[in-house]
Amino acid sequence: MNINFNEASKALNASIEKAKSLNIPVSIAVVDTGGHLMAFARLDSVYGVIDFAVKKAKTAVMFGVNSEIMGTIISGAGFHGYGMLNSNGGLLTIPGGTVIKNANGNIIGAIGSSGGSVEQDKEIAEAGARIFA
Repeated sequence: MNINFNEASKALNASIEKAKSLNIPVSIAVVDTGGHLMAFARLDSVYGVIDFAVKKAKTAVMFGVNSEIMGTIISGAGFHGYGMLNSNGGLLTIPGGTVIKNANGNIIGAIGSSGGSVEQDKEIAEAGARIFA
């Protein structure tokens, strides 16, 4: 099952509200289970973090875990970590990419935020993912 546009918009809007409450200029991306962009917002963030937000979301959905968990896995891979980071068009394994699960606990997509601190990015992404819990 994939996230649809209406669900992606709801997740995006919840994350936007969180970012606004923190007064953080971020980019936020919502992807489906194939890693394809479903919804996006750039809240006056710098251009460079657009790709970060998308890659955080893609990393989370491709591996079924939040982006920072993949970072922990890759950091323990030693020499092979380089290849892992550069797979799938490049991964971004820092906090801010969160899987989105439906009420049954199935992954339906992911959301990524970038532009704040790693803690803020994670908090913003989690706000969008939580609406389905």
